Amino acid sequence: MLRISQLSVSYGDIRALAGVSLEVKAGAFVAIVGANGAGKSTLFKAISGTVPIMSGQLEFDGNDLGKVAPAARAQLGIAHVPEGRQVFRSMTVLENLEMGAQTLHARQAFKATLDQIYTLFPRLAERPTQLAGTLSGGEQQMVAIARGLASKPKLLMLDEPSMGLAPAVADAIFERIEQVHRDNAMTVLLVEQRVAEALHSCSYGYVLESGRIALEGSQEILVSNPRIKQAYLGM
Repeated sequence: MLRISQLSVSYGDIRALAGVSLEVKAGAFVAIVGANGAGKSTLFKAISGTVPIMSGQLEFDGNDLGKVAPAARAQLGIAHVPEGRQVFRSMTVLENLEMGAQTLHARQAFKATLDQIYTLFPRLAERPTQLAGTLSGGEQQMVAIARGLASKPKLLMLDEPSMGLAPAVADAIFERIEQVHRDNAMTVLLVEQRVAEALHSCSYGYVLESGRIALEGSQEILVSNPRIKQAYLGM
């Protein structure tokens, strides 16, 4: 579904990504893990088109993303749930979800999608008219994920969904993400600093270090790798 080949991105003289290649197959749950500053969020921004690329190729569902305007990428079925949630704070929960359903297909399916979202996140069903900015951090993260789901995506990209959340709340968010993947066979691409949780959820993973892919493999291969155990799992 998503194929990235030799992708490089720079911010001035700083090389954020250097020759990154990876693949996300339809229906897979893929995690990209690594320390802060490794280039994980930059990778997502390159896929979404919010940062220019120096070189390389991004292909999604047979489309060359380099020829697709950033605003049009959502029409292809890419949903990007950004780092830091970034909900529309002065809008209600329901209005935030409506903002996610901007494609024709998403608008037509919105009522059914909304029912699914409220089943997945019952707390949002209790607060449709509450301003998103008054919600707790965990509830705002639910809104951000639900807004992505409202677009009826083929690929759901989640950037650091546990950021700033208490461990118990983060665990609950991970459970909902796993449920979305399991119940809807949705393709999920997750960027996360909480390596143990990310690797527990995924079917395949990549380790990004200093803008390069350092390791990759199935969940079983990565969690048993001595380097991963020592550097990321504290073992």
